[in-house]
Amino acid sequence: MSRPYPSCQGPPPPSLREIPAIGKRAPAPCTCRRSPAQIHALIAYLPTHGQNVTGVFRSPQFHPCFRVSPVVRRGRISVTTTARTAANTLTATLNPRIRHSGFAALVTSAEDAAAMIGNGATVGMSGFTGSGYPKAVPTALAARAEAEHAEGRPFRVRVLTGASTGPELDGVLARADAIEFRTPFNTDPFLRDRINKGETDYVDMHLSQLAPMVWGGIYGDLDVAVVEISGITENGQLIPSASIGNNKTWLDRADRIILEVNSWQSAELEGMHDVYYGTRLPPNRVPIPLIRPDDRIGQPYFDVDFSKVVAVVETDAPDRNAPFTPPDENARLIAGHLIEFLEHEVKRGRLPRSLLPIQSGVGNVPNAVMTGLCDAPFDPMTAYTEVVQDGMLDMLDAGALRLASATAFSLSTDAAERFNSNAGAYRGKLILRPQEISNHPELVRRLGVIAMNGLIEADIYGNVNSTHVMGSRIQNGIGGSGDFARNSFMSIFLTPSTAKGGKISAIVPMAAHVDHISQDVQVIVTEQGLADLRGLAPKKRAAALIQNCAHPSYRPLLEDYFARAMRDSWGLHAPRILPEALSWHQRYVETGSMMP
Repeated sequence: MSRPYPSCQGPPPPSLREIPAIGKRAPAPCTCRRSPAQIHALIAYLPTHGQNVTGVFRSPQFHPCFRVSPVVRRGRISVTTTARTAANTLTATLNPRIRHSGFAALVTSAEDAAAMIGNGATVGMSGFTGSGYPKAVPTALAARAEAEHAEGRPFRVRVLTGASTGPELDGVLARADAIEFRTPFNTDPFLRDRINKGETDYVDMHLSQLAPMVWGGIYGDLDVAVVEISGITENGQLIPSASIGNNKTWLDRADRIILEVNSWQSAELEGMHDVYYGTRLPPNRVPIPLIRPDDRIGQPYFDVDFSKVVAVVETDAPDRNAPFTPPDENARLIAGHLIEFLEHEVKRGRLPRSLLPIQSGVGNVPNAVMTGLCDAPFDPMTAYTEVVQDGMLDMLDAGALRLASATAFSLSTDAAERFNSNAGAYRGKLILRPQEISNHPELVRRLGVIAMNGLIEADIYGNVNSTHVMGSRIQNGIGGSGDFARNSFMSIFLTPSTAKGGKISAIVPMAAHVDHISQDVQVIVTEQGLADLRGLAPKKRAAALIQNCAHPSYRPLLEDYFARAMRDSWGLHAPRILPEALSWHQRYVETGSMMP
């Protein structure tokens, strides 16, 4: 049975023998009370009994419904193979990343593992910003879905992850039309297209909130967990991969578990993780004992109920490792404005010389800011963030950053090679945590994080749209920006002032969708300048944003709109001309440009 969540009421999830062997809607399996844990007993049994392997498998102690690894199964057909020889063969073929013989006995192909996931199953998969996601099983699952569709049979699953994954997960499953439902975050273009066509249901949500919702049963039973790890210890604990995300929750809550052991991930990741098992649901929550970014409050491994593990798949495949675009002039200007502002805050005594722990969203502009901070006149900083990307690795290498706490990496190919070839040098400088800890509002507020995130558009009063283009087409999702923006000490949003070659303005009369209300937005920076909105009433916020952040091509249009709104608006606290507040967006939809 899975580790009980401290505040859960009622019985724990059913054990393996109480649920179907293949998918939630599949026929019931054999009703015997055997479990995959007895495979481990078989391994221990073989060397101590003088009988051949065929005899062992015919023993009434073992049942033909067991899933047996190919290594052991091969011995089954060799009548002359002694038990001790079979055990020695198994030991010799163990992957050094799998240091526990019970798990080694469950090694199988990705295709066999995918066959254990049924149509309609709810599947928790690892992965956060393109790192640490399973690659072989989802690809095999997509192939299976295509085969089922070709025969006229339905096959789709519900997918929960940490955040975005990669083409071998969201991409292949979306192309195969195998995703019925998806949460909490996506960046894959094929899946985005399915979502925007209404073919896949998608819940875009704050990343810190998914784990407690799953514990509370909001998403129903979690049928299967498919989790990438970098190894298994002698004691049967799991060494996390390049992301932790929601993996702890998937392993604890899933009825069955499929593990991908990825040897591409550096073996030196072991010990860099801090997995905290003290979270609870109301009314039994207690303070989380973390007061500095470098505090360790958990353990370096995942615990797992071995009886729930049904397959182990060996892989050797890189993460997504998408390259970052080299900083252009706009990105350098944005970084320059921000660093100048932070220097001013230090001089005014509102920030220490080492600043406060920084958080940075993912993307080229935030990455350029991190690169710019390498040469900034601050004492060595810390980061309490979601993701370590190239710029943050550069800061660690330059000594500008002394420690980064996150839940995942999001590195380019070059940076990933740099990290994997010298991962030991970052020991003590990097900590990866579950995302319910990395993004926890309690901790973000306690630490006084400086939050820096991107946006799609902001209106003249500072309401920010981070998710929907023209108000209706989802781009990616809110991710962790809401976790950090509302609870941070300083909430900063970064963006170029225009997009699509000047056809879209990032500063608009009214945001077509709002993710971050104006009360959660303190500073907005574009290449044109910086607007410090703290302490300003709406009309003064509008004047600052139009003057400092809007592109010169759109500034006169905004000034004209605001002047007429001051004259004609029904109310003058935050003046608007309702009939034309969204006219810029409508013009773009109709003509391809916001420009009149």
